[in-house]
Amino acid sequence: MAVSFGPDAKSEMRERLQRSFAHFVDVRRRSDREVAHMLREWEIDIVADLKGFTTDCRPGILSHRPAPVQVNYLAYPGTLGADYIDYILADSCVIPAEHEAFYTEKVVRLPDTYQVNDAKRRIAERTPTRAEVNLPETGLVFCCFNNNYKITPEIFALWMRLLKQVAGSVLWLLEDNPAASHHLRREAEQRGVAAERLVFAPRMKLDEHLARHRLADLFLDTLPYNAHTTASDALWAGLPVLTCMGSAFAGRVAGSLLNAVGLPELITHSLEDYEALALQLATTPTLLSAIRAKLAQNRTSYPLFDTERFRRHIESAYLTMWERYQRGEPPASFVVPPIP
Repeated sequence: MAVSFGPDAKSEMRERLQRSFAHFVDVRRRSDREVAHMLREWEIDIVADLKGFTTDCRPGILSHRPAPVQVNYLAYPGTLGADYIDYILADSCVIPAEHEAFYTEKVVRLPDTYQVNDAKRRIAERTPTRAEVNLPETGLVFCCFNNNYKITPEIFALWMRLLKQVAGSVLWLLEDNPAASHHLRREAEQRGVAAERLVFAPRMKLDEHLARHRLADLFLDTLPYNAHTTASDALWAGLPVLTCMGSAFAGRVAGSLLNAVGLPELITHSLEDYEALALQLATTPTLLSAIRAKLAQNRTSYPLFDTERFRRHIESAYLTMWERYQRGEPPASFVVPPIP
């Protein structure tokens, strides 16, 4: 059963979800208490909150304790700090053992990565030309399609140093809004980088967006808030992602994804190492080509995009939670063993 309280975007994904569930209920016009009552009437055993504290969230629903087992998963990379949330689904990278004390939820660690990925996502066959996306005909393309608000002054200054050291290179960013693009170009100029070396990509259909990743050479991650879906998008499209491991869940996601796709060599642990490795990859074509070839091979053979393997693991997690409840045992942290 799916309960939806976000806007109806009339999108392909929403239509796919509506077809996938036996019951898909839009509760936008119902109060938190009414939704909680509905869940109790349906005798739901486990509720997974897929919004956390993000746009259009409804944490008040679960505050009424409509289900015996309540889980924080996916959208919000951190604790909800609520005693009515029993578990958070994670992995050993995003929440190492020493971080458990900072979570009110009990931590359930999946064996590969906490992030589910769809191995059926289509990538458009046609790759646009560089001219069609306003990239120069030659030169290395650094890329970051993260939301602009993740770009901190420290990260941006680092990127500008890279552009100065890699002749002819450009930085390809997502265009969130014209104001952000204007200010980022102005900041580039203040750091001695020509404004035209920042190229902005408008939003477009997902399959076409994935296809344009083929024009980039290296995805540069942000810190303290990593690429999440944008990292898995890049890896699915065959674009290597360079990250720096942060100290909190939100800054450790790209590391989790890279481990799950067999590319731990692209995980750094300081911004100094991140900058040095970015420069090495950008100026050593054979090294970057080898990384791309490894990603192309691992993409279909490692766990990150093995949706069926992920299904087995998350079902095992939910089953263990439910069995503990049936035995009258309180929630407890546990590790889900790998299932072949």
